[in-house]
Amino acid sequence: MTQIPKYLTGDSAAINEFLDKFDVFLLDCDGVLWSGDHLFEGIVDTLEMLRARGKRVVFVTNNSTKSRPDYQKKLTALGIPSDVEEIFASAYSSAIYISRILKPPAPKNKVFVIGESGIESELRTEGVPFLGGTDPALRRDITPEDFSGLADGSLLDPDVGIVLAGLDFHINYLKLSMAYQYIRRGAKFLATNLDSTLPMSQTFFPGAGSISIPLVNMTGQKPLALGKPSQAMMDAIEGKFKLDRSRTCMVGDRLNTDIQFGIEGGLGGTLAVLTGVSKKEHWEAADAVAVPAYYVDKLSDLRAATS
Repeated sequence: MTQIPKYLTGDSAAINEFLDKFDVFLLDCDGVLWSGDHLFEGIVDTLEMLRARGKRVVFVTNNSTKSRPDYQKKLTALGIPSDVEEIFASAYSSAIYISRILKPPAPKNKVFVIGESGIESELRTEGVPFLGGTDPALRRDITPEDFSGLADGSLLDPDVGIVLAGLDFHINYLKLSMAYQYIRRGAKFLATNLDSTLPMSQTFFPGAGSISIPLVNMTGQKPLALGKPSQAMMDAIEGKFKLDRSRTCMVGDRLNTDIQFGIEGGLGGTLAVLTGVSKKEHWEAADAVAVPAYYVDKLSDLRAATS
């Protein structure tokens, strides 16, 4: 029988006991710390409290539109002190995987990117050649000449060996067609993450997983995802931070990414917050994808801990 999650909000003794179990907190960002550019109340104080207790905080996000330095700028603008090395985003995870694990041999080592500048920045840092992405030449309608050039391959770069799909605010028929032609010619199909939705402005919009679905339908392939809940990302985090999984807690708002990530990664605990995607009824359902060990209404409820 699945264990019933422990509700911590308003219970100082339980919160203290919870905090004492962990040395490291992996924090999702969208839906946990903020929604879009709206910082949730009490977040800065909560993070200060965790650090004052000697806890290590790592920001783990599936949002691939920003690089780690971009994320640090956002954290700073919202009043959250951070170090760029405390940030682990899916764009960074993807670049690390391509450059240090796949190690594609030249010349077939170029990446065709569906996504924003965050992916490009991290690939550039890792020395991975790429095309597509934010290239303004691809932000247009497809033409009869494009159809011909894609069909005969003359519009394709023969050195592309990987297609990496992330959240792209300028997705269009031309980009999807190019990605499809590369994959059907043998390119590996990777995704930064498979989140179906993006929490923004206190509602939801299409996420990176919704961008890659047409390619899944066309190719019959599922991409290797490099964000949560992929254990490739957990292994990379463990390697970078040398953490003890049994003393680490994953904090998130989404059962099928954050909570599943922590459970499959064998972490000591998972904490769900109710400020984002998943609600209590989702883990109480018979077919729940994952059930957290603990939950709070909002992350700042942890401030009820007694020092």
